[in-house]
Amino acid sequence: ALTLLDRADFTRLVIHPDQPLLRPPLSDVAPELQRDSPETAQDLARLTDSFQLNLTAFGLLSFAEGLVIVNGAVGLAFEQRRPVFRTLRALGVTSRRLVTLLTIELLLLALVAGGIGVALGYLIAAALLPDVAATLRGLYGASVEGTLTLSPVWWLSGLGIAVLGTALAAATALWSVARLEPLASAKPRAWSRANARNMRIQLAVSAIALVIAAAAGSLGGGLVSGFVLLGGLLIAAALALPAVLSGLLSIAERTTGHAVGQWFWADTKQQLPGLSLALMALLLALAANVGVGTMVKSFRETFTGWLDQRLASELYVTAEDQAQADRMLAWLEDRVDAVLPIWDVKLDVLGAPGEIYGVVDHPTYRDNWPLLTAVPDVWDRIGKGDGALINEQLARREGLATGDDFAMPGGWTATVTGVYSDYGNPLGQVILPNDVLVARYPQADRLSFGLRIPEGGTAAIRAGLTGEVGVPPDNMVDQASIKAFSLQVFERTFAVTGALNVLTLGVAGLAILTSLLTLAAMRLPQLAPVWAVGLTRGTLSRIEVLRSVVLALLTFVLSVPVGLLLAWVLLAVINVEAFGWRLPMKVFPADWLWLGLLSVTAAALASLWPARRLATRPPSDLIRVFSIER
Repeated sequence: ALTLLDRADFTRLVIHPDQPLLRPPLSDVAPELQRDSPETAQDLARLTDSFQLNLTAFGLLSFAEGLVIVNGAVGLAFEQRRPVFRTLRALGVTSRRLVTLLTIELLLLALVAGGIGVALGYLIAAALLPDVAATLRGLYGASVEGTLTLSPVWWLSGLGIAVLGTALAAATALWSVARLEPLASAKPRAWSRANARNMRIQLAVSAIALVIAAAAGSLGGGLVSGFVLLGGLLIAAALALPAVLSGLLSIAERTTGHAVGQWFWADTKQQLPGLSLALMALLLALAANVGVGTMVKSFRETFTGWLDQRLASELYVTAEDQAQADRMLAWLEDRVDAVLPIWDVKLDVLGAPGEIYGVVDHPTYRDNWPLLTAVPDVWDRIGKGDGALINEQLARREGLATGDDFAMPGGWTATVTGVYSDYGNPLGQVILPNDVLVARYPQADRLSFGLRIPEGGTAAIRAGLTGEVGVPPDNMVDQASIKAFSLQVFERTFAVTGALNVLTLGVAGLAILTSLLTLAAMRLPQLAPVWAVGLTRGTLSRIEVLRSVVLALLTFVLSVPVGLLLAWVLLAVINVEAFGWRLPMKVFPADWLWLGLLSVTAAALASLWPARRLATRPPSDLIRVFSIER
């Protein structure tokens, strides 16, 4: 390698972790060497941990949605089996034995469903792996294998999550079965009264969760507090949904003068206990879509604008050595509008790995550089060789603001004259006037330049640099290529997020379908009297579809503020704690309308099957209600 590189010295040496016990200290053997920690590995670990953090957050959200759905399914199934519970208790089966048998039944179902879920998870992961691997390679420089590896621990943990989730979701239903009197399960109002109590309990727990979230947001600090704030807000919103919907339906009932309309709102309110958990799952899914969609689109628009500002030069060139850099500068004279040095040195800044760059006073920076805060004459001071710009990450980490002095490597002090956005960079960064950089750090790399080229002249400059100066083509990157690559990495980064959004919304729609199917057979006592006084089965089926649409629409309207609050927490709290920079929040009402249409359509489709069953049900089934119902 030394022969090929035509050099006789080393750039760096790597110390092997296993060394002889009686070796002399390295400082005695080679006192001129400087020992540094592997910064790149630390940076990579920090970045990939942040990436995994986002996936973990979505996993927890999906898990919470699954708990709500399973809770609703178990509650409806137990309600549908009231006659079975009544018969068993009348025959002498104790409540403890009944709960034990139901627990074993749920455990078997959880194991079967968990096995299917783990297998489906493997297939989804295999489909998404190429985009994830490309993201980690392109954005973080991490090498990821292109194939999945199966681990028994992974399978067992998936089954364990399924069993634990089922146990948590079924706990309230099992408790209700254990506390009901032997014949109480045969009384239609017994479960209704239990559901009314549950709604009041849910509202109280919602208030507690809201208080915990507020305390975490105002008193806590760090990433854990951010997730407690996020989780508390979502739990509070989901648990408060049935009570809010009940209040809205009561208002609609009181303001409606038509008899059928009053029955519609009253009957819709009566169905809330059976549909509330499915609607809570829908709320979580819609809020996640609104919140994450707002975050991703805000990130994309901000990132695109930021790239346009930061990548103002038409061509970026890196020379192979100083001699080639000198030849390149001489050749470029009078051929380009400006040559902007991009010189830098990597040193520890305030005790952590950092980057120090130089900048010249040029209109390119005055017009384009994205400053968050700055003194009024920031670029005039840079032109005079005074002051320093720092990135948002360094400012937040060290609590620095414009006008503050801070220690620079080499034992001197600089003054903060501006703070700039630096999305995606895990390191603290300082920009000094170029003359100050060269004077303070003569070891700085001086081989990179940004070229401002008149429109249409980029190809000629590239050809000349390659043919006449000898700059390799790989050492030149034009503005458009960098932007295209950066946006491609961005889209791949959020491919997993988009897939999880679709999955959560699809599962919520499935929950509505199963709830409606379960309720359909139990609703004949409520529908038969209305049919008997003149409403046809077709009209009743259309009313059932309308009821699902109304509930989905109300849930969507309530999910928008929850989703916007979720987006704010992600952007202003969690993103800042995880990455060290904050994105501006933007809203996209057109996306909300599309999401609302999608949710209403999903609810309508979910109600078609139960509505069709009602429309085609024989009149004898409805008449029979009057002979067997008390």
